[in-house]
Amino acid sequence: MFEFELLAQDGQARAGRLITPHGVIETPSFIPVGTLASVKALSTKDLLKIGTQVIIANTYHLHLQPGEDLIAQMGGLHRFMGWDGPLMTDSGGFQIFSHGAGREEDVGKIALPSPEQEDRGGHFSAKKRRRLVEVDEDGVEFISYLDGSRHRFTAERVIEIEQKLGADIILVLDECTSPLHDYRYTKAAMDRTHRWAVRALDFFQKSSRGDQAIFGIVQGGTYQDLRRESALFISGLGFDGYAIGGALGKSKREFYQVLEWTAPFLPEHKPRHLLGIGEIEDIFEIIERGIDLFDCVTPTRMARTGTLLVRGAERFRLNLLNARFKTDHRPIEEGCNCYTCINHTRAYLRHLFLARELLGMHLAAIHNLYFIESLVRRIRNAIKGGRLRNLKREWLEKQQ
Repeated sequence: MFEFELLAQDGQARAGRLITPHGVIETPSFIPVGTLASVKALSTKDLLKIGTQVIIANTYHLHLQPGEDLIAQMGGLHRFMGWDGPLMTDSGGFQIFSHGAGREEDVGKIALPSPEQEDRGGHFSAKKRRRLVEVDEDGVEFISYLDGSRHRFTAERVIEIEQKLGADIILVLDECTSPLHDYRYTKAAMDRTHRWAVRALDFFQKSSRGDQAIFGIVQGGTYQDLRRESALFISGLGFDGYAIGGALGKSKREFYQVLEWTAPFLPEHKPRHLLGIGEIEDIFEIIERGIDLFDCVTPTRMARTGTLLVRGAERFRLNLLNARFKTDHRPIEEGCNCYTCINHTRAYLRHLFLARELLGMHLAAIHNLYFIESLVRRIRNAIKGGRLRNLKREWLEKQQ
């Protein structure tokens, strides 16, 4: 069973309910990333206490380790990882980028250059590295980063793997282009992604067991006409929902523009997922532009380095390794009801990180995910009450 119900709107922002075989997702919703069937440093019990509604795992990584056949033998991804809530699997399209053009050009989805990469003329330069991926019309051939073995993904093969994994929502194979790719290549990659989408949906419909939903992915880089063309093409195929992927520009302004060019051409009665974005300062912006679901590794990645999410700090980030927290008896954030803040001090967490105790990463991850989950819950309520603009002002003006 898969159904999306739109409950309220505040401008373009939407609040809804996404019904899956493993439970209801209240939207908008942040999705923690469980790449290898694990949200790093946290158990599924921790995630439930935090309020996590849905997890996204990665087909590319699970195919390489431990393999979809083993997971299927163990009863599918839900049983394998001990999570009874909704699950998504990404197709591996981003890995095509990150191990291909992204690795070669040393850039991410948003190509914000470091001072070392930007010359005085404002041009972007990158250190070239060997790519591990080759793309052709049929699919993608890649070298495993684990053992150097060769593998091949096609539109159909990815769906076959995701069906074995058994997530509630699966994504089609796409080619995520670089922010540095020109118009010609971006269009060629988009057209190829469209052809893969047709093949993937056809294979899915012929082989589906009826308990999975499938999302198409919109590409087109930072070109307005391509984003519109891709949104119209993908939404015309009849997917259960739609993801927005690919290069998101060379600045935050370009990133937000891409959403403005794309979301209006996606069906209102189906869910919209933004792949790989979840910075606190971006959350209000993407939800205001009509996004229902979004995933990001940033909160748990920051937690592993002792960076905690706190209101009032620059970019909401507090570096616990700073010496000024050595005798700080306060919680990470006053008024926070997460397990970490109720039971421990800044001084204790700082000690754990300096002593290289794994408990520090665990407690930090609990706080960071709870912080985002609490914020998104407030955003959902604000949308329902027509108060999103006020909530955004309350949160972001204090960061200036």
